[in-house]
Amino acid sequence: MRVKSEGSLGLFASQTGMILLVVLWMFPFVWMLSTALKPNAEVFQFPPKLFGSRVEWSNFPAAWNFVPFGRFMFNGLLVSGIGTLLVIFTSILSAYAFARLHFWRREQLFLIYLGTLMIPQEVTVVPLFLMMKSIGWINTYQALILPSAFTAFGTFLLRQFFLTIPRDFEEAARIDGATRWQILWRVIVPMAKPAIAVLALFTFIGYWNNFLWPLIAGNTREMATVPVGLNLFNGQHGTEWNYMMAASTISILPTLILTVLLQKYIIEGVSISGFGGR
Repeated sequence: MRVKSEGSLGLFASQTGMILLVVLWMFPFVWMLSTALKPNAEVFQFPPKLFGSRVEWSNFPAAWNFVPFGRFMFNGLLVSGIGTLLVIFTSILSAYAFARLHFWRREQLFLIYLGTLMIPQEVTVVPLFLMMKSIGWINTYQALILPSAFTAFGTFLLRQFFLTIPRDFEEAARIDGATRWQILWRVIVPMAKPAIAVLALFTFIGYWNNFLWPLIAGNTREMATVPVGLNLFNGQHGTEWNYMMAASTISILPTLILTVLLQKYIIEGVSISGFGGR
């Protein structure tokens, strides 16, 4: 009886802890939404209140029109969408090479490739800017997309997953006359959908939230992405905090929708990708 009560107490404590963590994690989003629905004069009132004196739904269309936010959303979706597809394509090819092909110094080259993950973006910004400027790509979509289209993280993630796939599937396909290219796209890739979904979500969020490089490579309003556009709510006469929070609420919708759409694969991919290998 005592063991049962101790087990119930432990279950209650763990559930209470998880509920507290969920509340702490959700609080910034709740506060952002509440600020988006307040009059600007009540954003910094003291003592702070979660709800304003009235609900200002008009803050959302006002924020949309305060700056060309529709253009920022279009730029962000275009850059993030194309960039994610490129990262998935290049990561699949490089991961398959490191997982299945045998070539000179493969393991050493892979370690060097992973070492690029330790190089911070701030170190590469100036050389990348000079490169983009020399070929006339400043203020173009290709400058916003291509520098991040080749990532060691995606290669590592998919390689670890490819290593868990038994070689028997490839050997059976090879007996049936499939080429290596057909084996990759018809056998390996369909089995790696969970890991690819995780990579797609992480990559999309990375592109979507990137601020430094779009600020430098696309220094006009026409090429600004969402993080850069949110910064434009800071004006000479102050910051329109309620508009900024309304725009921030709108900006999380694409990643939220993508997470819901990929939820099935993400849960499976997080549990099995990046582990094991042979």
